[in-house]
Amino acid sequence: MARMTVDDFAVQLTDALGTRLATLLLYGSAARHPAEAAAAMNTLLIVRAVGGSMDVELFGKLAKPVRKWIASGHPPPLMMTDSEWRDSADAFAIEYEDIREAHRVLAGRDPWAGISVRREHLRRQLEHELMGKLMHLRQAFAAYWSQPKRLAEVVRETRSSFLTMLRAVLRLAGRPAPAARDALVRDAAALVGFAPDSLAEPAAYLDAVTRTAEYVNRMERNPS
Repeated sequence: MARMTVDDFAVQLTDALGTRLATLLLYGSAARHPAEAAAAMNTLLIVRAVGGSMDVELFGKLAKPVRKWIASGHPPPLMMTDSEWRDSADAFAIEYEDIREAHRVLAGRDPWAGISVRREHLRRQLEHELMGKLMHLRQAFAAYWSQPKRLAEVVRETRSSFLTMLRAVLRLAGRPAPAARDALVRDAAALVGFAPDSLAEPAAYLDAVTRTAEYVNRMERNPS
């Protein structure tokens, strides 16, 4: 059986949900690097709520197309109601800005009208995410210091989310966030002050996360 494409998924969700579908977006690496066959096919589904919530009937309509999508090796969509989408830019400032910068509308309307992200919300979430990441990395280093292969796995497993944070750091500093990974790391490294060419090495990776967290913390004390 042929793998379901993202366009097939959009058609089947539109057929299943009808007017309940407000927006279906492709975002992340597949939108940022469309030529990469291995890019994760991350989607965001925004639905029109009934009674202000995502009702059980909706999940029944979603079941068949989402099951086929997962069977093709893709993650299920993130789901929000249209009111949740309008009201959550302060809680998900990093994600909103990252999706806004690299997305493709697959079905429905463009959802960005009236959506704005405040700089302070972005800085606060970024500080929280970086410090949480740093704490978990230190736990991993303590647990696996004598297991270099396991530490290397930790780096690989967390690098993608760190790149998202680096894009947010550049935006927070008023600088463009390059789509190309090498350029992104180079520009963030120059801004923050870590070695740009050694993020695959665990100790250097930990140093980069540490310095990035310190940089964002300094922004609170010295806002521009």
